[in-house]
Amino acid sequence: MGPRRQAAEPQLANDCFAIDQPLLPVKAALAHLQAVAQPVTALETIALEHAQGRILAQPVIAARAVPPCDNAAVDGFAVRHQDLDPQRPTRLPVVMRIAAGDRPASKPLAAAAARIFTGAPMPPAADTVFMQEDCQSDGDHVILPAGLKIGANRRFAGEDIAAGDCVLPTGRQLRPQELGIAASVGLARLSVHRRLRVALFSTGDELCQPGEIAGDGQIYDSNRQIIAAMLQANGFVVDDLGILGDDFAGIRDALSAAAESHDAVITSGGVSGGEEDHVKRAVSANGQIHLWRIAIKPGRPLAMGQLGTVPFIGLPGNPVAVMVTYLRFARPLLNRLAGGPWSEPIFYPLPADFTFRKKPGRREYLRVTLRTGADGQMRLDQVPGSGSGILTTMAAADGLVELADDCTMIAPGDLLNYVPFTEVMR
Repeated sequence: MGPRRQAAEPQLANDCFAIDQPLLPVKAALAHLQAVAQPVTALETIALEHAQGRILAQPVIAARAVPPCDNAAVDGFAVRHQDLDPQRPTRLPVVMRIAAGDRPASKPLAAAAARIFTGAPMPPAADTVFMQEDCQSDGDHVILPAGLKIGANRRFAGEDIAAGDCVLPTGRQLRPQELGIAASVGLARLSVHRRLRVALFSTGDELCQPGEIAGDGQIYDSNRQIIAAMLQANGFVVDDLGILGDDFAGIRDALSAAAESHDAVITSGGVSGGEEDHVKRAVSANGQIHLWRIAIKPGRPLAMGQLGTVPFIGLPGNPVAVMVTYLRFARPLLNRLAGGPWSEPIFYPLPADFTFRKKPGRREYLRVTLRTGADGQMRLDQVPGSGSGILTTMAAADGLVELADDCTMIAPGDLLNYVPFTEVMR
């Protein structure tokens, strides 16, 4: 059974920026971003050995088959299956020897066997390979046991890749397996998107740089370290531009300058509606805010827009909210800007082992741990402490649970949508 839900769906506001209007649902906000986001980075061609983690800019089409010809999967003896006695061992002369890397034989096999090695091309007419351990040598003949199926231990030309196949699509992030595929079709260089370059600021007079002496009323800035680490883990180039004080003109000018030399700009803090929250107004002076006041907890003060033509993401000031909104909003958007696909997290249905009450009308994210009970069933426990400023709860958690807007109650045994941090922070 799943989480309890209320019957009525929250209504989408006509003006999501108006204070007296309902908050914009997460689903609508994500759909808008997905619809408008397009790659912004230039292309470059690089050597295969430097392409790990890069995003492919052009499809890879195989110019030849892999494998290029039928070949043996084991060391042994290649034969025509029709030459075998189905009831008793068969004795055949060994008329050729074929090793991996040899040219395919030109003479077809007929009532004979070929000594063959793993990866070697099958001789014409041969369709079956006996493992050498199952055979007995008898001078220049070999004795083959009865009962082997036709086609055993034979690999077909093109069984992995056919000539002309699109083996890697545009937008694929290149892992070791993709690099191996490119190498297997003979490519030494690939066209990729240039790495997305992101400018990063924190905002607030209360912030102090780690390593400095914090004054009364100041806190050390953890957000920039968190965001920079997540950006780097996702393959983006980060320019950490420091802390901006609570000054409208200073923020406006710094954001404008950053937009001139970066593909995206990210800030944390200063996007609420308070007197000292200048970021939203500074962005509007340089461009436009598209999304604000989203129905999410933690992370409601989240702003997304443009500085001129450069995408802007204003993350909240509290560190837990920073991480949640980065993983749910910024990460898929930035991946798309970098030339990759829109990357929604993969959720796994797992039962709750706790009780929780929730207000309807907003998407909520709980910090949870994963444990295995005595019955072998994996269950989710809520991490104690729900404040969006309690960063230690994120270190204690294994991942997040996403609760739908209309969910109001979680009881033990309810199936929840769980995403482990290993899926989204790598």
